[in-house]
Amino acid sequence: MKTWFITGASRGFGARIAELALERGDNVVATARNAASITEKFGERQNLLAAPLDVTNEDQGRQAVERAVERFGRIDVLLNNAGFGLLGAVEEASSEEVERLYRTNVFGLLTVTRTVLPQMRKQKSGRILNISSIGGYRASAGFGVYCSTKFAVEGLSEALHAELLPLGIFVTVIEPGYFRTDFLDSSSLSVSKTRFGDYDQTAGAVREHAANLNHGQPGDPEKFARLVVEFSDANDPPVRLPVGSDTIAALEAKHESDARIISRWRHVSVSTDFDAPSAKSA
Repeated sequence: MKTWFITGASRGFGARIAELALERGDNVVATARNAASITEKFGERQNLLAAPLDVTNEDQGRQAVERAVERFGRIDVLLNNAGFGLLGAVEEASSEEVERLYRTNVFGLLTVTRTVLPQMRKQKSGRILNISSIGGYRASAGFGVYCSTKFAVEGLSEALHAELLPLGIFVTVIEPGYFRTDFLDSSSLSVSKTRFGDYDQTAGAVREHAANLNHGQPGDPEKFARLVVEFSDANDPPVRLPVGSDTIAALEAKHESDARIISRWRHVSVSTDFDAPSAKSA
């Protein structure tokens, strides 16, 4: 039996993963801005603790962790799931939109992680699963600011993986592609209010494509939720887990593109090293 601490558990991936964990008998600390929405969704259960949590609020995070440990004695899995998207060209995004996105997707994840880690270090065990995105590995027009937050999550996860592995704590960043959830709905995706015609063929085209793609995405959210719950038991989990055929295709395409860049520009890239000592000076 594990004890999960899940952010953004009132809907989407977070809600379904919480439900599956509860069904298999795990303890679940399910958090959301409105804790009542958790209770309304799952009812009163012995192995469920519904806790109010705005991930940007450090005091709320500390209180939720204290209640979790008081109720269940430990935290085995932290699932950093809370987050939302922003659609629009980088120039079109306002300072307010950018800051709001970073507060939740990056600073919120950091706040919750740093709040849970003392307990995991005390236990000398635990797993941290950070939900990133296909956009955390390769950016695309129209999602530049959103992708930048997920690039940050990837970097933090890689560093945490190295720092915590000797302590018996495993960190994995999970990179889902497009799944048939409500991510492209207004409840999860903000759209920049400003729009410039010069971007119609790039970010503007993505705006139109996103509207047409909604609820026609290739990924099955039920399979994703089951994968995450099962993955929490995996031995020697990897630092990153790409999920979905579209994510795999995007990663492979980026690897090929980067290989071409290195092949063409290697002589320039290595030209800044100190010159090797000549035979005469040696």
